[in-house]
Amino acid sequence: MINLETLLISHTVAFHLGYILDMLLGDPHWLLHPVQILGGIISALTKAFLKENGDRGKSLSDNPERDHSKKKELFSGILTVLIVLVLTFTVTAGILFLAYRVNVLLGILVEAVMTYQILAVKSLRDESMKVSDALKDGTLEDGRKAVSMIVGRDTETLTKEGVIKAAVETVAENTSDGVIAPMIYTALGGPVLGFLYKSINTMDSMIGYKNEKFLYFGRAAAKTDDAVNFLPARISAFFMMLATLICGKEYSFSNAVRIFNRDRYKHASPNSAQTEAVCAGALGLRLAGDASYFGKIVEKPFIGDDIRNPQIADIDRTCTLMFAASGICETFLVAGLYLIVTLIW
Repeated sequence: MINLETLLISHTVAFHLGYILDMLLGDPHWLLHPVQILGGIISALTKAFLKENGDRGKSLSDNPERDHSKKKELFSGILTVLIVLVLTFTVTAGILFLAYRVNVLLGILVEAVMTYQILAVKSLRDESMKVSDALKDGTLEDGRKAVSMIVGRDTETLTKEGVIKAAVETVAENTSDGVIAPMIYTALGGPVLGFLYKSINTMDSMIGYKNEKFLYFGRAAAKTDDAVNFLPARISAFFMMLATLICGKEYSFSNAVRIFNRDRYKHASPNSAQTEAVCAGALGLRLAGDASYFGKIVEKPFIGDDIRNPQIADIDRTCTLMFAASGICETFLVAGLYLIVTLIW
């Protein structure tokens, strides 16, 4: 039986190895990712509970039967969240338990691979830089197509500046929920807690919309995501502000702090604008504003000041900020884990 000391040492080593693997490899497109499996499960549950039909396109006032089914959809949404979380916990914990039961080294290897699959540092940079390359070497339409792969908004009518801003905003927001938040949860509770976080985040991205289809069914997923991201989003913003101090003269620490304090709640979500505000201030850009989702314009306040026009290079600058913030976070987390091991030793 593995004792607590060995388990903590193994976890610390595996966590660090997983981060290194992610930085080096990213997510190979030919390899089935666990999030894709989660997405399939969520889609199947959504279809089973909502039972898609032609009436779903009508408004609530035109569809009295659906108005009466609000509670049923809320309950189904809660049940979906619970099913996904239980499945995620059972599978992840089971795999880790068996691996460590066989051999400590096997356990470290399996945990490192799981950690690598949870993180998205390099893949986030790779996908966003495809937008930059498309704008540099191709047409505006190429840029729109590339950015459509990483954002949820409509991209067909975006201008060149709109494409750049969309890519910058995505990297800034995902610095929290795609990079630093999963790092924090994985450091605290290993891949079990890390994958539980990823499952919540995936549910929110798939069904956590305030539209006719998911207004009630997706509410539990959206609220759960808000809760688990509350502290990580603010920690991520702090690490991004620190990152401006080491990224060079193109980044302003003082303006990042100023815009963060002023604009960090200018978003429907209590968390999304935290890192976006830091990025806008650091680069001297005005981000956010009205955007189109599923053919409908959603009014949003601006974040940041219109100091200069967005440039293609801002996509790379945002990625650099994300990389630096993740490195600072990794340093803090690994140092904390080693400190705990030392105290127990």
